[in-house]
Amino acid sequence: MPTGSTTYLAPAELARIRRAVGIARLMDTAVKLPVIGVRIGADSVLGLIPAVGDIAGSLIGLFIIDEARRLGIPTHKLARMAVNLGIDAAGGTVPLLGDLFDVYFKSHRRNVGIILDHFGISEDELNRRI
Repeated sequence: MPTGSTTYLAPAELARIRRAVGIARLMDTAVKLPVIGVRIGADSVLGLIPAVGDIAGSLIGLFIIDEARRLGIPTHKLARMAVNLGIDAAGGTVPLLGDLFDVYFKSHRRNVGIILDHFGISEDELNRRI
């Protein structure tokens, strides 16, 4: 679908997409680390808490996938989103290395990208819409 083809999306659907984008931003890229310039989010910080942090990050990821399901994203794309989340969860279980993996893999942002791509809309365009 070409960019700009979102005129058929209802305001409630746009709100769902915006909510998913906001959550992904908070979880994966909320803060830019000085000096090294890498962006991290709550998922990286939560991952420092053994077991509980990874579970919390995964539950939030499942919420994003459920929003995608409610938006009518096809099953094969939902499956790809679940694989991204599974990779993130599995990688996060490795002490310290898993936390570094979380900083670079950013499953929530990947999954939101699948949603945006499905509807042919960029994050910038989404932010411009009322």
